[in-house]
Amino acid sequence: MALTQVSSNKCCDGYQKVFEHDSSELKCKMKFAIYLPPKAESSKCPVLYWLSGLTCTEQNFITKAASQQAASEHGIIIVAPDTSPRGCNIEGEDESWDFGTGAGFYVNATQEPWKTNYRMYSYVTEELPRLINSNFPADPEKMSISGHSMGGHGALICALKNPGKYKSVSAFAPICNPIQCAWGQKAFSGYLGPDKSTWELYDATVLAESYSGPELDILIDQGRDDQFLSSSQLLPDNLIAACSKKKIPVVFRLQQGYDHSYYFIFSFINDHIKHHAKYLNA
Repeated sequence: MALTQVSSNKCCDGYQKVFEHDSSELKCKMKFAIYLPPKAESSKCPVLYWLSGLTCTEQNFITKAASQQAASEHGIIIVAPDTSPRGCNIEGEDESWDFGTGAGFYVNATQEPWKTNYRMYSYVTEELPRLINSNFPADPEKMSISGHSMGGHGALICALKNPGKYKSVSAFAPICNPIQCAWGQKAFSGYLGPDKSTWELYDATVLAESYSGPELDILIDQGRDDQFLSSSQLLPDNLIAACSKKKIPVVFRLQQGYDHSYYFIFSFINDHIKHHAKYLNA
């Protein structure tokens, strides 16, 4: 599959690059960002996939989170895809900020008119890793996943639905129980239709309740002053309860004074990369 380099910038002795390609899953052109640490020049490196939140593109994380320094130090490639298909000319795709463009929710849509293009789950778990492993010095046996908000939801479901595929998982302010919150209900109704049993396949809290894979060590940071926490969009308590029932280890840190923004991610990203490095470099 042909990749076109969109940009390349030297950063922390490695390179922050952006590529474009034709996606077979999403039937459109897609961009992804990739940070190649200096170690990648001489050997294969583990890969951390980062999933961004509502309204984001591949740019938000690479320009605001300052992940490159820790990735350089630990020898980890970081891949940050876009958050939805783009420019598919689907009626209504640009009507709201929390559904359609920039809001793929990391599901495989089953409903018209979304089901042809909105297959972000398969894109993130299958197509993108294949692309990365065949075009970059990535160690295909060593991948982890992280994300923010809608992307935190994405990271959690990818890890819980694919036992053993990811060495570790972490999230910032994830949407933990989408079938119980307004964002999730809107997205899942549109992409997956009225049958709520299909929604459960993409809900981290429900998936945790039936998880039976190798031990998964979850790190979650949540800002205490996050407006979406107080408006019951994130519901971390539900996920923590499900994990404790199944004895899935979760480190949940409620961070005093922090909100939902990238200032919050910037403040704790080094801890998350260190968390993943423990497993990826083991």
